[in-house]
Amino acid sequence: MKPVHCAAVDLGATSGRVLLGAWDGRRLRLREVHRFPVAFGSLAGHDYWDVGTLWQQVQAGLSAAVSALPAGAKLASVGVDTWGVDHVLLGERGRLMFPVHAYRDPRTRPGLDALAGDRRQLARLYAATGIPNIFYNTSLQLAEALTCCPHLRRGVRRCLLLPDYFNFLLSGRMENEVSIASTTQLLGVGSEPGWSAAALRHFGVPASWFSPPIHGQTRLGRNAQAAAPSGAEIIAVPGHDTACAYDAMPAAADGRDLYISSGTWSLVGFESDTPVLGAGALAAGISNERTGCGRYRPLMHVPGLWLIECVLKEFSARPATPSAWESLIAAAAAGPRPPVLLDPGDPGLDHPASMRRAIDRQLRRHRAAPPTHVAGYMRLVCASIGRGHADALRQFELLAGRTFSRILMVGGGARNRLLCQATADAAGRPVIAFDLEGAATGNLVRQLLALHAVKDLAAVRAQLAPAIPARTYNPSY
Repeated sequence: MKPVHCAAVDLGATSGRVLLGAWDGRRLRLREVHRFPVAFGSLAGHDYWDVGTLWQQVQAGLSAAVSALPAGAKLASVGVDTWGVDHVLLGERGRLMFPVHAYRDPRTRPGLDALAGDRRQLARLYAATGIPNIFYNTSLQLAEALTCCPHLRRGVRRCLLLPDYFNFLLSGRMENEVSIASTTQLLGVGSEPGWSAAALRHFGVPASWFSPPIHGQTRLGRNAQAAAPSGAEIIAVPGHDTACAYDAMPAAADGRDLYISSGTWSLVGFESDTPVLGAGALAAGISNERTGCGRYRPLMHVPGLWLIECVLKEFSARPATPSAWESLIAAAAAGPRPPVLLDPGDPGLDHPASMRRAIDRQLRRHRAAPPTHVAGYMRLVCASIGRGHADALRQFELLAGRTFSRILMVGGGARNRLLCQATADAAGRPVIAFDLEGAATGNLVRQLLALHAVKDLAAVRAQLAPAIPARTYNPSY
């Protein structure tokens, strides 16, 4: 079989990358051709993404992908995935009509608190959307924007989530993909995905800003007038990077694997034909997001390695190489077990001016001494995230009536042996950590499915599994 070459644009909230994938019918080979930092900037008390710079980096990465092709080969397709909830508001001709805020911007706090205080309305919205009240929800962001700038109702024609927007720049088509749409708290939780009239009405968002959601395996075509690489077809893969990462998981067919995509956040969940709803699910903060094909992906958001990334900014000896990271992890593992763990869900850790001071304050409230060195913070954060993973597993088993026999982990956290072991110990289940570019691999798999180069997701998972390096961490106590 002649290899099929595809490019995956994978944008995370702290770094972005473009990878070139080559599928020969048996094996998927990945090559990273471009990597760049991703960070929001603050201005006058608010946080924004520089989407112009992100777009330049995407273009540079796609040019690098074309240059990296073997002689005589052509790029068959391009797919884009990003983090969830953030979006652009566009005018009649696709022009930006409002600054692109970052999800950690504090502007949603008044709306968040108001909804939290209305328990009856909160329950109604959860029953309608399956998404709990979380500070970063697109719904809260849009409600704040419309309150602050009511003229947006007249000028805005479309709302696109970030992967939808980059698809538009590449293909010329404005579409809303289902997995990324499910992060908004505006998509209905019914079996056939569609926008929730109740949620749109509550948050005051015009229904005309959205189009019916498409599946994350849709061919958007080629457009010579757009910015796609010559000849490449643009495919709307699952736009949410977590949905892509889940697609890449070499999961067992019995449904007893719990998934963790570990990075800035830890997204803990599983795939299901039905949502997990009700008062208990709302109290636990379960988000019923969607896979690219519209199935349910119940998950819980556990604050992840962003905690240690922020702490490291306050130390001069930040690791700069893989060996330096391993040395830090080894030093942390050799230290004493923390007597008190953090509550990663404490709002004080969402976006503090100093993460180290915020952590120290929480520890002192529990009469525990803060760490005195960076290795101590690493041990504390990994143990706390591991317990968060275990708590999520137990909530799912209770509320979904399932028993999980293994935990599958991908992402940056899968390369952190301290975090993997902490998760296994807290959960009492083996953790299988895959050395896998999870989101990028799932992105490429969905492109191959759209191109009919592979049969179905189950088949390609089975084919990929033997070639993925993995390490098992068994509970140590």
